[in-house]
Amino acid sequence: MDETLKGKTVVVTGASSGIGRATARLLAQEGCKVVLAARGADKLKALAKEIGPSALAIPTDVAVPEEVNRMVLQATKHFGGIDALLANAGIFIPGDFSRGNPDDWSRTLAVNVDGVFRCIYAVLPGMKARGTGDIIVTTSISGLIDIQTEPVYSASKHAVQGFVHTLRRQVAASGIRVGAISPGIVLNEIWGITDEAEIARRVEDHSGIRSEDVARSILFMLSQPRHVTIRDLVILPQNQDI
Repeated sequence: MDETLKGKTVVVTGASSGIGRATARLLAQEGCKVVLAARGADKLKALAKEIGPSALAIPTDVAVPEEVNRMVLQATKHFGGIDALLANAGIFIPGDFSRGNPDDWSRTLAVNVDGVFRCIYAVLPGMKARGTGDIIVTTSISGLIDIQTEPVYSASKHAVQGFVHTLRRQVAASGIRVGAISPGIVLNEIWGITDEAEIARRVEDHSGIRSEDVARSILFMLSQPRHVTIRDLVILPQNQDI
């Protein structure tokens, strides 16, 4: 157990599946109190039951401002403050732009961009008041390079990547660290991959990574001494050479 994290309260958005769920489990094992936020109430409830009393499930749509504010207020009241935020909730939309649905684009930007902004905006006052805090945003390799097959998703992640690197410089003097984790192909629900046999096969041939691999990297970022900021961490399957 990492003593630097023990007892810390971490909000995890997108906690009902994939990277969020894996990270919440791992942080709880490390002695953290975890706030589980996502739209899927039943999945959140099941995960909170699995983790135990150190978990608080708050169904939240990060694209709805009132729900974000309510989640942060409830989490602060329950645990007494928020030490870290993993802004992880996201939507993945690939495909030919000319055949896309503008309503889907709007929803993607509302979750992937505006949802990140609003969650961070909601936790910043408390972190500034205490003079410490951690914010990690799940971006993507798509936020670092232009991927032809996913123009809207890539645009959303480029936007968040730029935001992370400018915000970090604004809040550094307040003792708040801000970093981005940028995964490649993660074998989970967002990619439509849930069959354990397929996951095992693709891990074996180094064409994908597990959500748990990303969770360990997030733990690494959070557990650094306070004078260290990991501003970017890119994690790829060994055979994903882009």
